[in-house]
Amino acid sequence: MTFDKIFMKVGIFAKSVLDPKHRDALLKLVSVLVERGHEIWCPPSLEDFVRMNFSQVAPQVFDRFTSKYKPVDVLCSVGGDGTILSTLPLINDSDIPVFPINTGRLGFLAGIPSDQLENAVSELEKGHYSVEARSLLHLESSEKIFDFEYALNDFVIHKKETSSMIVVHAYLNGEFLNSYWSDGLIISTPTGSTGYSLSCGGPIIFPKSDSFVITPIAPHNLNVRPVVISDNTVISFEIEGRASSYLASMDSRSESITNEVSMAVKKADFHLNLIRLNEINFMDTLRSKLNWGFDKRTEH
Repeated sequence: MTFDKIFMKVGIFAKSVLDPKHRDALLKLVSVLVERGHEIWCPPSLEDFVRMNFSQVAPQVFDRFTSKYKPVDVLCSVGGDGTILSTLPLINDSDIPVFPINTGRLGFLAGIPSDQLENAVSELEKGHYSVEARSLLHLESSEKIFDFEYALNDFVIHKKETSSMIVVHAYLNGEFLNSYWSDGLIISTPTGSTGYSLSCGGPIIFPKSDSFVITPIAPHNLNVRPVVISDNTVISFEIEGRASSYLASMDSRSESITNEVSMAVKKADFHLNLIRLNEINFMDTLRSKLNWGFDKRTEH
């Protein structure tokens, strides 16, 4: 995928401009885009910010994109990996690619440093990048739980803080897999395998692996281990526990639900398209993020 013109319609997004790091990066980004003659689009939460700092700019305002409404060429996400998760409900099923600009610590998703913005925009204009199609999870439930029922990282069933452990009976395409006596259960995409699942002992899955990971949270039986399954599988659940309710989460969004709600997750029928500059790859990110090959004994 390449842009066939220098002029672009560019969406910008940040969760907050209160943090100086996010604010400075957003100011720099808009400045570079305006200097290069690109059209600025933003959500209502950023409209006043753009108008106050760039009097010559009249930004176009968007609420949410769809497969039938995709007026921009790209959406720039300014922040960290959490900000990219927050772009998903905005992007929806539009296939608009996300250009991740990192303002904090090295992220697995937000890999473009904010101090390299001008070069990054130049590379974008020249088409010197690749697009990774990241698979998503889709939740189906007997009652409406979330306004947006898709997740980039994971779907999690978790006990509430004060309750005892729960029992999650998991089924794959209707066939019984296991009863997990634990604090909860994580269903992770390859993207989410480096998040919560990894911290609970799950494996790292490469982005194009066409798989999901089922990872128990603090299992009562220590011989119960994470498993990797095909992403063509429908995973359904039945939950038992002493408490009458528990938590269901999709990425960073959580809701309290009761045992009576039936749920199943499967691969969504659309992706999140993530832009990678050509000099950045997943293996480089892994080595940097996890300090592979780094030995403190060699420090002087």
